[in-house]
Amino acid sequence: MFFRTLACAVLSVGLCAAATAEKIDTVLLNGKVLSADERGTVHQALAIAGDRIVALGKSGDIKRLAGKGTRVVDLGGRTVIPGLIDSHMHAIRAALSYGTEVHWFGTTSIEQALGRLRDAASAAPPGQWLIVAGGWTDEQFKERRRPTQAELVAAAPNNPVYVQWMYGWAMLTPLAYQALNINSEADLPGGGKFVRDASGNPTGAVGGGIVQLFDKLPAPGFDQKVASTRKFFRELNRVGLTGVVDPGGFNMTPAEYAPLFQVWRDKALTVRVNYAYFSQKRGQELEEFKELTQLLPMGFGDELLRFNGIGERVTFRMYNNDQPSDADKEQYYQALKWAAERGLTVTQHWHSNASIHHLLDVYERVNREIPIAPLRWSVAHLNDGTEATFARMKKLGVGWALQDAMYYDGERELKIRGEAALKSMPPMRTALKAGVMVGAGTDAHRVANYSPFIALRWMLDGKSAGGVALRGPEETPNRQEALRMYTSGSAWLAHDEARRGTLAVGKLADLAVLSKDYLSVPVDEIGNIHSLLTLVGGRVVYAEGPYAALEARRP
Repeated sequence: MFFRTLACAVLSVGLCAAATAEKIDTVLLNGKVLSADERGTVHQALAIAGDRIVALGKSGDIKRLAGKGTRVVDLGGRTVIPGLIDSHMHAIRAALSYGTEVHWFGTTSIEQALGRLRDAASAAPPGQWLIVAGGWTDEQFKERRRPTQAELVAAAPNNPVYVQWMYGWAMLTPLAYQALNINSEADLPGGGKFVRDASGNPTGAVGGGIVQLFDKLPAPGFDQKVASTRKFFRELNRVGLTGVVDPGGFNMTPAEYAPLFQVWRDKALTVRVNYAYFSQKRGQELEEFKELTQLLPMGFGDELLRFNGIGERVTFRMYNNDQPSDADKEQYYQALKWAAERGLTVTQHWHSNASIHHLLDVYERVNREIPIAPLRWSVAHLNDGTEATFARMKKLGVGWALQDAMYYDGERELKIRGEAALKSMPPMRTALKAGVMVGAGTDAHRVANYSPFIALRWMLDGKSAGGVALRGPEETPNRQEALRMYTSGSAWLAHDEARRGTLAVGKLADLAVLSKDYLSVPVDEIGNIHSLLTLVGGRVVYAEGPYAALEARRP
């Protein structure tokens, strides 16, 4: 009733008598509040009661709602956006080790990256592992190459060092090989091979089997994982993220979720997490899902932590397989039919438009028996989708989880596909025109940086990490469209667009006050934006600079 009566307080009309000042917990005044709705509505101020937005409008009107005990935040003209939601981030896995890793996010040269390694080595005892788990690419460095083993040894001579590039390559120092008891290529897990130079000599790098190699590294203890999870989610809050849709990941067994659940039980979770389960048992996927979901109905959880179905690997034989057999598709159909019967959301990893008909054929087969549109199934990646593909997806009610992969991979793809193909990758405007729901994200953190503003900049300028212009204007959204993909689009994939994704009366007070104005700052500066103040459900979860005093929790 309170929300309904306050609804008439929006904009500059007279305030309702029911909008008593004592009920308002927080007001944000004198800003540029982007609702991120279809109309691109902008307000000056908003009011929060409990965990919800109860009024938006002009600063003078909203200020009159404040009373004794109301927290008054002067925005000083700053921009406020809905809390950003990453539609496809391996956040739970990243969080397990984030606090014990060395990060090369944002470095622009080999020397700068090595400097971070040197700093970590100077603070670590001899023998302690130094791990760079990904999130970087050689194109971001002015040298446009990867570090050598000798450079890593010089930076950290007394520590085993492991540096991973996406899922295709890793460089280890001699101390790392020694610690892992890898003495020959035969000792490498997962079919990995030593990378050799032109003379046939090992360079210190490994190609292939990277998932299995990473799992040989020493893992943090449980308490470290809990602390690391809190630290990583705070970092996500710093860049304006208030939600993630997590698709599981390699070797993410049920035990790996325990640190997240501990943070949740401790009431210290500062990001809304919708998580899926990624199959781990080849050939036994359906049995695995049946066992794990007996006590996990779709949507099980609360407003901060919620089960969101299965994927992005449902069956091994339909994962990274562009030529599935009839038997592969039949196994996949059985798993998807079961998921539909259970009312589960499914997200599926798929890269190539040339082969996506195999996937959509199975989706359509299931849909003929059980409508899947209410289940919010989606396709992740698909950087070269076509109008025909998106039309099929729209008809099924299937969404698209988009990431900024071409920011990292684009220059390599340019050499393979050519300039004409890259101009339309990914086809964002084609998907929007088709009416497909698009949720934006990063796929962080092994293959990408987690910053949504790097992704938003890339969505708008189409440039690679090395500054090469790849995508043309025909497939480039405007700023409001890009923002909606990162807010309401991702909220839709989480079955949550009624509660979040826009700043509106009655919706959750998830928001970020930005360091720069997203709508007016030059596009090439968007990647540097971060949040000065982040709220989740009206609670301050991150604050710095002029708002530092507002933060009650400091982990």
